[in-house]
Amino acid sequence: MDHFIFDGKLFNAGDPVIGPANRGLRYGDGLFETMKCSNGQLILADEHFARLWKGMQVLQFKMPKHFSPARLQEEVSSLCKKNGHGASARVRITVCRGDGGLYDATDHSPHYIIETWELSATSGEWNSNGLLLGIYDAVRKSRDMLSNLKHNNFLPYVMAALHAKKQKWNDAVVLNTEGRICDTTIANIFLIKEQLVYTPALSEACVAGVMRKLVLQELKAKGFETAEKEITLQELLQADEVFLTNSIYNIRWVQGIGDTIYDNALARKIYAAILPTIS
Repeated sequence: MDHFIFDGKLFNAGDPVIGPANRGLRYGDGLFETMKCSNGQLILADEHFARLWKGMQVLQFKMPKHFSPARLQEEVSSLCKKNGHGASARVRITVCRGDGGLYDATDHSPHYIIETWELSATSGEWNSNGLLLGIYDAVRKSRDMLSNLKHNNFLPYVMAALHAKKQKWNDAVVLNTEGRICDTTIANIFLIKEQLVYTPALSEACVAGVMRKLVLQELKAKGFETAEKEITLQELLQADEVFLTNSIYNIRWVQGIGDTIYDNALARKIYAAILPTIS
């Protein structure tokens, strides 16, 4: 990343743009979206911006008229070109409130940073080498009105990712406060048992993933049996197959969690069936 955008203006990588009084820095008061850009066009842009705008409404931002999805899309396209990205790039839009203390915020409008990184041409392809995961149980995610948002207070996932790196896992499964399956540090999780596809319900505190939503819609449209439900750790470890979804990698199958090894026959079929709707 050579350049980034802050509040509509272009900056060189490393340039300071916020001060110590910024509420995003002080309190994690904000949200973010991570999405894929292909040849200058955001993939599933409407879904990503709908989630971002819903999150800003929940966090009670005051929306200025000039701040719109169309404007952000134009700036993303311009930044990808400026940074010299080829066919594919990862885009992160971070939104935070302005300066102030906990009770005296001086600015409730969204301030935003757009960053882009080059993506490999193979990003989003089927992973022939399955992922190896572990269970992270030291910090659990609460079930509340913020659970489904991609907000900037991301500490449960940060701690799980640090643990996964130490353990040499590809990712870590995060649990909710009830000890049930939530999601992973960077993806929603699905399991397959006897041809039925399960994923944790949104009430279980998982992020409301854009790819999760698309996969569920496409599975139902193509006649697969699906269920959004409470999933116990035992159910996960007794599954026939497990796969992860997010907007950068699409669908990736999980080879193992601890000593449990999974197949990928149906997950591969699901990937092949849904991929054309993503591209």
